[in-house]
Amino acid sequence: MLRPVKKISKVAGLLPGTLVHVGEKKTEHTKFTVIDYNETEFQEKVLKKIEECTSFKEKDSVSWINIDGIYEIDIIEKIGKQFNLHPLVLEDIVNTGQRPKIEDFDDYIFIVLKMISYNESKSEIESEQVSLILGPNFVISFQEREGDVFNSIRERIRNSKGRIRKMKSDYLAYTLLDAIIDNYFIIIEKLGERIEGMEDTLIKNSTPQTLQLIHSLKQDTIFLRKSVWPLREVINSLERSESKLIQESTDVFLRDIYDHTIQVIDSIETFRDTVSGMVDIYLSSVSNKMNEVMKLLTMIATIFIPITFVAGIYGMNFNPGVSAWNMPELNWKYGYLCALGLMLIIALLMIAYFKRRKWM
Repeated sequence: MLRPVKKISKVAGLLPGTLVHVGEKKTEHTKFTVIDYNETEFQEKVLKKIEECTSFKEKDSVSWINIDGIYEIDIIEKIGKQFNLHPLVLEDIVNTGQRPKIEDFDDYIFIVLKMISYNESKSEIESEQVSLILGPNFVISFQEREGDVFNSIRERIRNSKGRIRKMKSDYLAYTLLDAIIDNYFIIIEKLGERIEGMEDTLIKNSTPQTLQLIHSLKQDTIFLRKSVWPLREVINSLERSESKLIQESTDVFLRDIYDHTIQVIDSIETFRDTVSGMVDIYLSSVSNKMNEVMKLLTMIATIFIPITFVAGIYGMNFNPGVSAWNMPELNWKYGYLCALGLMLIIALLMIAYFKRRKWM
């Protein structure tokens, strides 16, 4: 399926740092939720005003501020002022056509990546941009709409499972990245099932509609590659970062999600090669079918050529009364039957010859 192009032309010519939302409006209202925790305490609440986020900036505990909906520019500007975010960072947050990337601003780290989901009803891949701000004791996540792959993380924080309540904000950022990347494997599995089904269809009964489906698969693999390939550089930069915000104990976990990213990229590359091969198989299949039709028509024409020759000769009707050389067979009692028999014998001999040569 062809992906709609984001209309980034409306930000052309504007001053750097000018906030203009680029993308689809996916929420009616911006929603703010905060999960604040340490090893012994935990609180979770929905904020009514963005100004309430300020109180979590200087706390000793770890705060996860999640914002659903990024089209309200004034709210994004207020968040930027409260957490001293660079105007270019705010511009990248509201521009949903960003390439996955990472930027280190000393006081915080800015990460952009794509969260991908699979729409079962439409059988297509959907994507939304997720922006993360990693601070000394907080993580701010910006999403285009409600609904994400972070529910398991919320449950771990609520129930104090694993090490997350004992770790700092960098570990929280790692878990968010890990959840997004792990979800890629689900998408890869769905895409793999579609490709396997397409291969069976291609071999058994390829039709013009099959080529359209192959084209849709190709668009999906290109879209996935575009979304995931830059993430390799993002995770690698985060792993090698010398920022004071990244604890040494978190490096081993970042290496793990780097390996996962490589696995996803390898799978996508394999799928892309497979889908490209499908186009060649489809064209070969169509060509073979055409060759079979042409082969049959050629054999039929070849069989009828000598028969037509015989019929043409006996269709000249030269008067045998004028000359003995003029079609004496016209006076034969069984001349007509002999001519038909000759034609039949020629046809049978040619069919036998074709089968002997394995042309039929």
